[in-house]
Amino acid sequence: MTSTRLSIHDRLAELADATRCRLLLALERQELTVGELSTALQLPQSTVSRHLRILSDESWTTSRADGASRWYRLSPLLDEEARGLWSLVGEPMRATVAAQQDIARVDAVMSQRRARSAAFFATASAEWDAMRTTLFGARADLSAALALLDPTLIVGDLGCGTGALSAALAPHVAHVHAIDASPEMLSTAHARLAGVRNITVAHGAIESLPLPNASLDAAVLLLVLHHVADPARALAEVRRVLKPNGRVLVADMRAHAKEEYRQQMGHVWLGFDANTMSTLLQDAGFYGVRYVPLPVDPQATGPALFTVTATVVA
Repeated sequence: MTSTRLSIHDRLAELADATRCRLLLALERQELTVGELSTALQLPQSTVSRHLRILSDESWTTSRADGASRWYRLSPLLDEEARGLWSLVGEPMRATVAAQQDIARVDAVMSQRRARSAAFFATASAEWDAMRTTLFGARADLSAALALLDPTLIVGDLGCGTGALSAALAPHVAHVHAIDASPEMLSTAHARLAGVRNITVAHGAIESLPLPNASLDAAVLLLVLHHVADPARALAEVRRVLKPNGRVLVADMRAHAKEEYRQQMGHVWLGFDANTMSTLLQDAGFYGVRYVPLPVDPQATGPALFTVTATVVA
């Protein structure tokens, strides 16, 4: 039987029990487990479980499983009649000394819960980064931060390589155009991105993109510009395909002296300093240039990196 089928007399009978009312008062503040309710109300767990079963059967409470625990709360789906009845019964109870003591003990239970977390971090802070990497991967923080992107954005991953960035962006934006000049890279990108409906993979050079004018909200060039023969022409082309007030993000190497990269990896440019990037972007029709050196990864063997962002002049 559900509460929607009960008469007002049946519901009054359910709330006539003081223990059930005490439970509801505790559960309207936050979710609690049977053990936490037992501690806060100073009742045996068997008593708490029995009354919770009644409240749950009649839809006064809801619960959810989380591992080996079950968490209870006052139901957010109470109908108008039930809410009105609980207001009539619960309001005078809140002012009683007994209820205030229950609330104080619930607050103490919550403090203990927070203290357990604080104690963990007090002892784990030195190993936390390594532990989080082991559990969730090295860049879980950056993957989560992508959710800050506007979900309506149309983004160009220009020089997409094997499509790793496109795959990371796709869940958070409306569409990704993954474009690269290397057939071999695109073959890998096609395999990686197969079945992702909001990604278009296309062949094209950054200096002559296969996109209409003003078709992108944002463009990303991730470790690409140092391979481009004519960065000024490339950024002018990026400007062409961006909408008014569209933004470009370039991530690349800071200026360095590793001449061997020209032969080993086909690099045309040995990185870029802030002045060079600012001039290139401003000449291409961008404003608001912001160059940020990135922290150096102690495990990395290559040059330090930077990001630079800028906006299309409307």
